[in-house]
Amino acid sequence: MTRLDVDAVTALVEDVAAAVVTPRFRALRDGDVRAKGPGDVVTVVDHEAEALLAAGLSRLLPGVPVVGEEDVAARPELLELLVDAPLAWVVDPLDGTRGFVEGSGDHSVMVGLVEHGRAVAGWIHQPEHGVTFVAEQGSGAFAGGVRLTRPAPPAALAQLRGGVATRYLPDDVVAAVAAAGFGAGLETSLGMWSGLWYPKVATGEADFVLFWRTWPWDHTPGAVLVREVGGVSRRLDGTDFRPGVPGTGLLVAADDATWHAVRGALGLG
Repeated sequence: MTRLDVDAVTALVEDVAAAVVTPRFRALRDGDVRAKGPGDVVTVVDHEAEALLAAGLSRLLPGVPVVGEEDVAARPELLELLVDAPLAWVVDPLDGTRGFVEGSGDHSVMVGLVEHGRAVAGWIHQPEHGVTFVAEQGSGAFAGGVRLTRPAPPAALAQLRGGVATRYLPDDVVAAVAAAGFGAGLETSLGMWSGLWYPKVATGEADFVLFWRTWPWDHTPGAVLVREVGGVSRRLDGTDFRPGVPGTGLLVAADDATWHAVRGALGLG
């Protein structure tokens, strides 16, 4: 991978959050929020943070394109850059926007780096939790500068802790989740914020999480984070997540055995 100042990206993400995101938390005004699509909202914070991140990342690696969530909403063709560009940034200026609007502290600011279609670095900053997760391919994963090593997950399905984001799940998959035999450690919700759940898997707080929508800005940073602690982020057909390849269904797990156990229990793939 190209020479990268990982600490400079970390500082940029944290600085943008401190300047734009945190001052507006629980302080949004009328007109700061608008509907973006069915079940989706966007705020002035999303747009302002994305602009600052894009400008900063362009200074760090001049000439490398930035694919931001809000920019793609206006120019969908930007997604094509993630298929085979030598390098491309991916930006989620405010992961968990709906939660942010509702006053939840579980939002994040996220940046990922893609090299020839593969996620190779990621940053997930949780401003209200005061921690930044950083991962670079081959260099490990860190939380607040401390290297992460997660414990082995339990072997029994009923003992696994995990999450399922149900908002976009087909009815047959919802039924399969209910019948799979997971125990009390299973959490289901309409929204599972990627910036919260990928770190949960990476630290050992959770063992798996199932998403249906797989936008690159939601999953690029976390895919690297989980991979660097021995986990996997795969489509239900068994292929590794690649930011430029569209599709639905993504199962993130602590290790290969857990991924197969969960997919087998759901009868997917």
